[in-house]
Amino acid sequence: CIRDSSHPRARRADTLADAGARLVVTDDTGAAAVRGLPVRTLPVRGAGSGDAPDPGPRTGEPARPEPDDLAYIIYTSGSTGRPKGVEITHGNLARLLDAADRHFDFGPGDVWTLLHSPAFDFSVWEVWGALATGGRVVVPTVEEVRDPAAIHRLLREEGVTVLNQTPAAFKGLRAHLERHGASFADLALRTVVFGGDAFDTRDYRDWFAGPAGERPALVNMYGITETTVHVTFREITADDPDGPAPSPIGLPLAGQHGYVLDHTGRLVPPGTVGELYVSGAGVARGYRDRPALTAERFVPDPYGPPGSRMYRTGDLVRLLPDGDLAYLGRADHQVKIRGFRIEPGEIEAALRDCPGVADVAVVARPAPGGGARLVAHVVTP
Repeated sequence: CIRDSSHPRARRADTLADAGARLVVTDDTGAAAVRGLPVRTLPVRGAGSGDAPDPGPRTGEPARPEPDDLAYIIYTSGSTGRPKGVEITHGNLARLLDAADRHFDFGPGDVWTLLHSPAFDFSVWEVWGALATGGRVVVPTVEEVRDPAAIHRLLREEGVTVLNQTPAAFKGLRAHLERHGASFADLALRTVVFGGDAFDTRDYRDWFAGPAGERPALVNMYGITETTVHVTFREITADDPDGPAPSPIGLPLAGQHGYVLDHTGRLVPPGTVGELYVSGAGVARGYRDRPALTAERFVPDPYGPPGSRMYRTGDLVRLLPDGDLAYLGRADHQVKIRGFRIEPGEIEAALRDCPGVADVAVVARPAPGGGARLVAHVVTP
């Protein structure tokens, strides 16, 4: 499984136990975060540090995973307070990379950044999207990721060509450049991929004012962990800020299918709102050791080949007349904070365990710098 050492200790322990992890590959910081937990650690040393153990001569053939073999588990928030482990196979991941090759022109000359936590599946795209096409990945520190000035400096000094950010993070970067009289025309950046949160085209009315060659292309990609990072893509154009849909998410990637269904499970006509269901080679195995929840969310696909499944996303979309999709919001209580899918119920369950808390309600509210933040309303005894 993929874990983040910054998560609370209780969550680290729960996810490692749920995944059945016996060995943690980590650096010194990560080793400290799992000290006392029933796992062994394998330290990772920096290249050329001189203190890495000698692995000895390589023998035998390298492992060749099958498409149905497990590639990774990423945990998402659960409404009961228990995170859900999403099992992604090598076939799922290969589908994502094949789609990237079909829809983009990424190559060996590209420089990417790894800005997101390994526990957030946007990082899977950042790492493998670059390496599978021969590109280079620049890995900033956690402090740099949170500082728009540091990101600007990294983009300039490293010649970054592909940037992946949430809309709120890119908004902060744009504001920094404007305050300092800087321009994207001074950078090597050619593509910005948005994910993790709703993108609002109305924030970009002034983006298309200058010559096209002086700004990177903007690509909005909708996705969900259970369908392997990305499902749809849409390059944003000058017409979109005044178009009919503030948050267009476009068409499914190669190998994926999107169905917009009403409450009875029937396809809706163009212009109608419905819930998005996703089928295809990106649909995950299911939730680890959660057969009932897997059966509830990963349902038979009545429009696909026999035995195929589709994932019920819980997202409301509008099917536009041209076949594109527009994102409208959630059909349940989930919220997204800086790209992370969060069940307020999980936060509420943790807060109710605190002394002096009789009850609590957690809601999302607009944050001063853009995006959203969680606010807890607490009832004391």
